[in-house]
Amino acid sequence: MALSPAAGPGGGVYVSALELFSIGIGPSSSHTVGPMRAAREFRGGLVDSGLWEQTTRLRCRLLGSLGATGVGHGTPDAVLAGWSGYAPETVDPGLVHGRWDGLVDGAVLPVGGSLVTAGDISFEPRNREYSHPNTLVFDAYAGERLVREEIYLSVGGGFIERLGDPSARRGDALPESTYRTMAELLGQCAGRPIADLAWTDEVAFHGEARAVRGLGAIADAMDACVRNGLRTDGMLPGRLGVRRRAASAWRELAERGDPADSAEALSVYALAVNEENAAGGRVVTAPTNGAAGVLPAVLTFARHRYRLGADGVRSFLLTATAIGSIIKSNASISGAEAGCQAEVGSACAMAAAGLTAVRGGTPEQVENAAEIAIEHHLGLTCDPVGGLVQVPCIERNAVAASTALTASRLATLGDGSHVVGLDAAIETMRQTGADMSSRYKETSAAGLAVNVVEC
Repeated sequence: MALSPAAGPGGGVYVSALELFSIGIGPSSSHTVGPMRAAREFRGGLVDSGLWEQTTRLRCRLLGSLGATGVGHGTPDAVLAGWSGYAPETVDPGLVHGRWDGLVDGAVLPVGGSLVTAGDISFEPRNREYSHPNTLVFDAYAGERLVREEIYLSVGGGFIERLGDPSARRGDALPESTYRTMAELLGQCAGRPIADLAWTDEVAFHGEARAVRGLGAIADAMDACVRNGLRTDGMLPGRLGVRRRAASAWRELAERGDPADSAEALSVYALAVNEENAAGGRVVTAPTNGAAGVLPAVLTFARHRYRLGADGVRSFLLTATAIGSIIKSNASISGAEAGCQAEVGSACAMAAAGLTAVRGGTPEQVENAAEIAIEHHLGLTCDPVGGLVQVPCIERNAVAASTALTASRLATLGDGSHVVGLDAAIETMRQTGADMSSRYKETSAAGLAVNVVEC
């Protein structure tokens, strides 16, 4: 299970790159990946306690944002997949998407000893009984008798928490890092790159061999996602009728002779990833699925522009992870909690930081780049049209990738000194998210979602 760690007394938090960048499926980390993990863990608890064979009915209530946009984000499909024992890291996306449609049409799905119908998954968009906007309530019955109920929170980026579980926010072996804020991280650098400190924490988590393999797998999955998106035409699923553009745009760039490290190519890379995500394909949560295109786009651009090898790619990812850990620890990466500033804004800051590092920037310049990126995403709402991760999400990733490049260039033109620190920008993002109306937090109840006429 992907856990959402919190700092211990006097310590900081480092969220492992292998957790922050988890390989999964689209279209949403909080609405697809998290619910699948929660449903799978609920099933596992029934199996471990000997209740699975007795269970004759499974039920799931989707509360808050999950109830509001769950259908468009594939949440019912994800729950069914988790109950069937599938994990987002390894499942074939083709085995997940579309199962809910069959139930709506009157089919019955056998899951273990249970027969699941459409009525066994319910939607309660206005229910905030458990305070978190992404809440799942699972029930298992043996006949008419309730044998287990568990409540899960999908807290963003595919991370989940089980309500009432004292270990939900902290794993048994999570090491404390020496920083919680950017100021503390800079104090620990002492002339060393940020990636060096992040690498120390990765090794503490996983050991050197697994950390190397894991980071390599993440980079390879990002690259595969970009490539898949660049060669796939057609229409995206859903009633909006959105046509995929990345492949045709890539062909046009090739015909014009534009290089693979051009500004236009950078934008197309982001489109490619988020079209793959919207189609429910294999993507890397970075740090969410709705913002999954920013980091792979900037990394692909950097690979071409700066001829990055394995060490450079690792430095990019580790620097981005350190920044993402600080944001997650002190604010949020969840659109349902803080709007899209927390998703695309965080991804932009992480990408700007990683790019600045591989361009030879100092830790102070890395901080400056991340702060510029966050500052210019403050207040960004999450109001997906039709409850789908398509409009404005796909183009928004392309714009944020360009912003990450601009932020890095601005930061490296200076010496790293700046008026607004990253910690202040992150705290401002947290406060802005707290003040933001819930209608603008992944509910499709305001903004573009109600002002765009669906065809």
